Amino acid sequence: MMGLVTERLGRLSRNNNLTFNNSLGFVCFLVNKLKQNQRLLARQSTNLPRTMLLVFIIAGLGAVTLLVVLFGPHIRNFAAGAVCKSPACLDGKTVLITGANTGIGKETARDLAIRGARVIMACRDVAKGEEAAASIRAAYSKAQVEVRELDLADTCSIRAFAQEFLRDVDRLHILINNAGVMMCPYTKTIDGFEMHIGVNHLGHFLLTSLLVGLMKRSAPARIVVVSSLAHNFGWVRFHDLHSQGSYNSGLAYCQSKLANVIFARELARRLKGTNVTVNSVHPGTVNSDLTRHSTLMTIFMTVFSMWLKTPREGAQTSIYCAVAEELHSVSGKHFSDCAPAFVAPQGRSEETARRLWDVSCELLGIEWH
Repeated sequence: MMGLVTERLGRLSRNNNLTFNNSLGFVCFLVNKLKQNQRLLARQSTNLPRTMLLVFIIAGLGAVTLLVVLFGPHIRNFAAGAVCKSPACLDGKTVLITGANTGIGKETARDLAIRGARVIMACRDVAKGEEAAASIRAAYSKAQVEVRELDLADTCSIRAFAQEFLRDVDRLHILINNAGVMMCPYTKTIDGFEMHIGVNHLGHFLLTSLLVGLMKRSAPARIVVVSSLAHNFGWVRFHDLHSQGSYNSGLAYCQSKLANVIFARELARRLKGTNVTVNSVHPGTVNSDLTRHSTLMTIFMTVFSMWLKTPREGAQTSIYCAVAEELHSVSGKHFSDCAPAFVAPQGRSEETARRLWDVSCELLGIEWH
């Protein structure tokens, strides 16, 4: 009897030990699982922001794509801006456009040639100018377009151009100061001027001074100065006009565009009563090769091309100021999208205008008559 009890107690003890061991193993299993889950959650929590960011980016691109597809035509119509609706005919008129071999200059030349004007395309690169002229003739067989060499970064070239022009041409009804450079690396013109202020302002200042007498004799006549919205961010740095102390290509461009606006307003004041009007224009943000010196701007133009004007659309305000009948006596104004536009306070300062005029004459060694 005692032996039987002992055997059963031993069996129970062994069973209890087995049960205990199984329970301990299960507990260890749960602990290990918990640790694994904690590590998994830690990894997931680390990857979660990246995953969410990727989801947001994909969703954003999808939304933009959808908007472009749905509203693309409306975006393009808005970006295109106003169109010059004037039916003005320019038969018998002579037009001079600087930088007419590409961009808005070329489109301006095309439009005015179709209106019957004799268009003289003043270009630094004559070969490209001839290509542009040929394309205009191909589009309109009766176009009177000719190309002449003009380098606005060289005052000798400007003087030689003007001398030849005055010898060959007896009338000048429209002068469009269109050529320009934008955000180029620090360089100087042949005469030692910083490139932006030298080409965009001083070059056109000299050219206009040499041809204004002919325009007075051809009156009514118009001068159109292509500036930019960028003039709002510019200041004329009289203490360092040529950026020798410090240089920023964007600020140098803004300064030159402000100089364009100031020049147009001051010239209009000085030509009052001569029947020669002067106005400046902002063509809009145009997708052209003007940004070739800036990789960042080139990428921007490529990515957002749908929101930008084409050269033909950008030319509309220049054309408007050159031909619109309602502007026959309007002078000293600034236009954008074929309508009067805001001029920054620094562009309206008469003191700055007179000072810039005097400094420009001194740098170029000229006197206006």
